[in-house]
Amino acid sequence: MIKLAILLTRRKGMSHQEFLDYRRDIHAPLLLSIPETKQFVRKFIVSVPVPAAGYPNPAYDAMIEAWFDSLEDLNSFFLSDNFLNKVDPDHDNFLDIPAALRLVTEETVVI
Repeated sequence: MIKLAILLTRRKGMSHQEFLDYRRDIHAPLLLSIPETKQFVRKFIVSVPVPAAGYPNPAYDAMIEAWFDSLEDLNSFFLSDNFLNKVDPDHDNFLDIPAALRLVTEETVVI
C-alpha cells in the first residue's frame, strides 16, 4: 500500500475559514465526482491543525493523506484526464501550490 501525504497552505488573501469552507464545499465534491477517485483511491483523510498549548503554531492549513494499492495506481490517478482537466485546475483557487510539501510513503504500523 502506498500513501501520499501532502501538507497544504491556503492561497494568499484567503482566511483559514475560507480555505476550509472551499476545500469542503467546492473542492471535495469535485474530487469525488471523477470516477478515478473510486477506482484508485483506497482511503482519503483530511487533517486540520488544532490549537495545542505547548506546541508551535501550525505552519500549514491542512494535511491530506491518500492511500493507493500501488505506485502505478497513484500515477494513474494523478495523470488521468479527469484529474488533470477537472480537479487539478481548481487547486489554484484555494492553495499556495509552491508551498505544498509532498511525500510518497509506505507505512509501517508500529502500534
